[in-house]
Amino acid sequence: MWSRLPFRLRGYLITMTGVLFLSPDALMVKATTVDVATFMFWRGLLLGVALLGVALWRYGRELPAAVKACGPAAWWCPLAFAGSAWAFVIGVRLTAAGNVLVMMNLAPLVAALIGWWVFGERLRRQTWVVIVVCVAGACLMASGEIGSGNPLGLVVALGVPLCIAINTTVASAQKSQSRRGVDTTVILPLGCLAMLVPGALLGGVQLPSAADMQYLLAMGALLTVAYFGIQTGPRYLPGAEVSLVMLLETLVGTLLVWLWVGEVPTVAAFIGGGLIVAAMLISTLRDLRRQRQKAAAGAPDSREVLEAAAEGGPDAADEPAVGSPGVRRSDGPR
Repeated sequence: MWSRLPFRLRGYLITMTGVLFLSPDALMVKATTVDVATFMFWRGLLLGVALLGVALWRYGRELPAAVKACGPAAWWCPLAFAGSAWAFVIGVRLTAAGNVLVMMNLAPLVAALIGWWVFGERLRRQTWVVIVVCVAGACLMASGEIGSGNPLGLVVALGVPLCIAINTTVASAQKSQSRRGVDTTVILPLGCLAMLVPGALLGGVQLPSAADMQYLLAMGALLTVAYFGIQTGPRYLPGAEVSLVMLLETLVGTLLVWLWVGEVPTVAAFIGGGLIVAAMLISTLRDLRRQRQKAAAGAPDSREVLEAAAEGGPDAADEPAVGSPGVRRSDGPR
């Protein structure tokens, strides 16, 4: 059944699953009492061990080759991954979580600009419209938090969308002979290493209290699923669209605060959340309709053609090789 789903829909479902598991992150950061260095050391250690275990289970002795296949992403993505984690945690500790979420809403725009300027990716007008609508909706949701935090926290939080955009865009831009992009989940343990080393150097190597350790263990389990799903998203979608899906964290995070803390969302939060859900739902339905129309007309899926060529399929000889002037990365129907 999974293989019958449209390619882009699979990307959205995988990324959305990751975002759902990521949504409690801000609550976990607020709930712990350890200092930032200790928090980041244990976050990197627990998450790194789990992600390394997943990578070894999937690739075994082929793991070094899988890391090498990531190309430049093996350097940029781990550093951006660690940078976004540090900026997020410091930002949440210094200011209200809603302020950090507002800054994160800039990620789709930053990713689109990086993809256009550095990698020459072109996004459909539909994607730009959805980005603008979702950014506006997420800002409405967190508007009640603006102005209530430490200005330094807001400055630090600016690093979150920049690092997220770099990570998703660089991961999405890596070329592969498969219709799915390069699997950059294998380099997430390197990002965890880049996360925990500064924490250790800053004196974070100490045992937290039992209560804090429970939160840290729960966070490690949730974030393993979250980051695996989010990092898999660029294999199916352009980086800007992965960042776009991550705006759902604002919606789900607000609902979690409502359910766990009893903080009732404002009218603006309800309106903003409705805008996000409606924009993404309409965009997905339009993509499904276009893909069905193309399939009914007999048009081949460009990524399936590339995969057939890579596997030496019957039509391989008639198709240009990946990276040739006749083939460019596609981000869906236009």
